[in-house]
Amino acid sequence: MNPMKRKAALRIAMVTLTMAALASPLAWYVSRQNAEEAVVAFAKEEVRRVVEHAQALRLDGPEAGAHAELAARQLAGGLFDTAEIYGPDGRKLAEAVTSQGEQTESHLPKHGAPMYRKAFYERLVLKDGAPVLRVFVPLREGGEGNPITGYFEGVRVLPQWQTDQIFSNALVVGLMVCLAALVCGAAMYPVAVHLASENEHKAREVLESHIAMMEALGRAIAKRDSDTGAHNYRVAWVSARLGETLGLQGAAMQSLILGSFLHDAGKIGIPDAILLKPGRLDEEEMRTMRTHVRQGEEIVTGAGWLDGARDVVACHHEKWDGSGYPRALAGEAIPLAARIFAVADVFDALSSRRPYKEPLPPEEVLRILQEGRGSHFDPVVLDVFVPMAERLRRQLDGLDENAVKALMETMVLRHFDTLSA
Repeated sequence: MNPMKRKAALRIAMVTLTMAALASPLAWYVSRQNAEEAVVAFAKEEVRRVVEHAQALRLDGPEAGAHAELAARQLAGGLFDTAEIYGPDGRKLAEAVTSQGEQTESHLPKHGAPMYRKAFYERLVLKDGAPVLRVFVPLREGGEGNPITGYFEGVRVLPQWQTDQIFSNALVVGLMVCLAALVCGAAMYPVAVHLASENEHKAREVLESHIAMMEALGRAIAKRDSDTGAHNYRVAWVSARLGETLGLQGAAMQSLILGSFLHDAGKIGIPDAILLKPGRLDEEEMRTMRTHVRQGEEIVTGAGWLDGARDVVACHHEKWDGSGYPRALAGEAIPLAARIFAVADVFDALSSRRPYKEPLPPEEVLRILQEGRGSHFDPVVLDVFVPMAERLRRQLDGLDENAVKALMETMVLRHFDTLSA
């Protein structure tokens, strides 16, 4: 399974299990509540039927007590273990209690005179764990909307068989909800993988277009001063290796790679007469040449994906002691990416063959770099680089532009292709 599919599977599994873990207990609870409410609803209807049959709706007349007593006896021992009937003024008229009701009555909280307008119930649990439903029903002659003629209060101790049935039915509902969540997650997986694959494909196309744009601009820069372009690949790769050793990652590493590859972008704006002059530049020509830094900064600033190159492009000629240009920055005021690039750039320039020079021996390269410690180069960056220098040189020796390009492309994919991370 590739990383994208593994991520999709893990995320869907996490969401599915979370939904199942949350929804199943909730479904169990709601199902149990509904079952209890069904019992209570049946009890309410039974109360109304019995009371009406006993002609006890008129609980304020001379025969109110007899009517209430008859209704209470009929209700106790059937659905209820305790049945109490009150008049419209809240005075108790009758009470009937079974033997189980007598055992539980002392454990129930006391209520004041009934004054409620709507039926409701309470669920209580006795000390021995037995569940109890306590039902409160206002009595009305002719149904809802009519004046209250009395009150009924009943207690039902749920038998074990009914408790087990409510629990098992609720458990079945909870398990069904859990299974539904798992099936839904399994059904979502291929859809999510398909969408993620499309997204990955589009993201890779965008990445490839960005890399192609970077390479095209780099080649255009190289062509301006008759370079083959291999220098850009080499110095970007060396900078990235040094950056990895220093712990750079994410956006910081991407900025370093972009900036190293495009460090001389501003040379596009330098006249050929100066850029390609074979001899030494005079002071005026040197001032013009130095403008390539600001021109390069203007090219990459605000250019979307290329904007990350700005630190190196704008500061690659700054020096640790402040003697560089164009801003004469010193020390840690110089961005770290530019300090890393400065070491990699000089290393590549000294180690590489050019039309006008042969590569210097490794020991001579290191000697020159060490001479710039604390003046040209950040001492910490240089100290990290020196032990790596010989290994990097061996890796680059004898590689043509295509081979170095392949090395750099591998580096770019490692730090820019977040889809495979």
